[in-house]
Amino acid sequence: MNKMDVNVGETIDGFHIEERIHVGGMAIIFHASHPDVEGPVLFKVPKILDGDDPTVIVGFEMEMMILPRLSGVHVPKVYSIGDYSSRPYIAMEFVKGDTLYPTFERSPIPPMDVADIGAKVATALVDLHRQKVIHFDLKPSNIMIRESGEVCFIDFGLSRHLEMPDLLEAEFQLPMGTAPYISPEQVRQNRSDPRSDIFALGVLLYHLATGERPFGLPRSQQALRTRLWRDPVPPRAIRSDIPNWLQEIILRCLEVDPAKRYQTPARLAFALQNPDAVLLTARAERKKRDSLPVALRRWLRTRALPPPEPSPYVAEAGAIIVVAVDLSEGFEYLAEALRIQTQRALTSTDDVRLACVNVLKLSSVFINDPFDSEGRNIHIQRLVELKDWARPFGLATNKVSYHVLEHMDAAEAILEFSEKNHADQILMGARGSSQMRRFLGSVSSEVASRAPCTVTLVRAPNPSAGKQSASEIAEASGAT
Repeated sequence: MNKMDVNVGETIDGFHIEERIHVGGMAIIFHASHPDVEGPVLFKVPKILDGDDPTVIVGFEMEMMILPRLSGVHVPKVYSIGDYSSRPYIAMEFVKGDTLYPTFERSPIPPMDVADIGAKVATALVDLHRQKVIHFDLKPSNIMIRESGEVCFIDFGLSRHLEMPDLLEAEFQLPMGTAPYISPEQVRQNRSDPRSDIFALGVLLYHLATGERPFGLPRSQQALRTRLWRDPVPPRAIRSDIPNWLQEIILRCLEVDPAKRYQTPARLAFALQNPDAVLLTARAERKKRDSLPVALRRWLRTRALPPPEPSPYVAEAGAIIVVAVDLSEGFEYLAEALRIQTQRALTSTDDVRLACVNVLKLSSVFINDPFDSEGRNIHIQRLVELKDWARPFGLATNKVSYHVLEHMDAAEAILEFSEKNHADQILMGARGSSQMRRFLGSVSSEVASRAPCTVTLVRAPNPSAGKQSASEIAEASGAT
């Protein structure tokens, strides 16, 4: 049983839940009402079920972080945000209109209709990118057309705010997004380039114009990587009535190299609204894909590609300190000593970002129950405890992030996370020695011996052996 279930008829923070209207892969959506809000409210909660991937929890947390920071007609207005410590939810404006999905379903549509829709979506992207957010999941079901005609984006669970920690990139190794729309740089695990949204819009324009997907419906990592080297069939080879200027625009959006695409959605919107001004290149005249030998040479080059460079849009971050917090019962004294040592590190370093990490150890033998005896999701409980641990620091949301890592090996989880996120320092507690620990080795010693950065191990005497104050514990703490 899940204690965070939402039921029709109940009232949460003044929002009366009236009707369940949609069950998606990552969230459940209800109609709701509130005495202080005129009109219907959309009430969104994470879909937390047995065995659900932790990306559901992390993605919903990203949406709770990003949506309240956005404004304007191209995003839904947010009325209230819940919290994982009680009930996670997003209460937002009910956008009157329809998604692009019905239009997508009846494609192909006339070229000028394709251009009109594309210009509206690109215009909305201008506003979103100005607010330093990359959507990363543009697809017909996430694009709404208001009754007034403007595009409104929904579902920001895979999005990134360029001035906030990216929890999805920090914790997960696989590309995030909807497979047909994922950009080549996302395939290569780069979530920092706004031009990825232009690629996704190119995929949408291609389908609206031809009725087909440019890269099919990939169902594996290998199939996803095909777009790094195999060009799509030119639109005019599928429908001869597509004008050459529209093919030029679509294929430019779908370039593998972001530098060859439209560099901003404003330029793309202008091109779609002014076909006569589109500069035609060899793209406009293509009638077939590149030959297999050309594609093979391109494939060989992709194997030697260096890691992608971060986008110039990304705000520079200072030192990154990873704090691995042990929240186990009986080791509260060690968590307190680690908090004191972390506070010292924060005050001694000017520009720092803190990544608070806890490892939820998985069993390799038994089935891992995601809920405790009281029906609470264990991953969420750890996340709440981790936030409570770091609350005294009073850090701004762009200076701290929280990560519950599910792994069978705690040391391996901490090391992988620290390496992936280019940590400058790792802070963690070191439990007292024991015969078993000397025989098997400890998590802290494993991290200290293998970490690619400075590791500070905080030690503290167990207060059960004698009463000590927090300051005395801190004074007794040692660093290795």
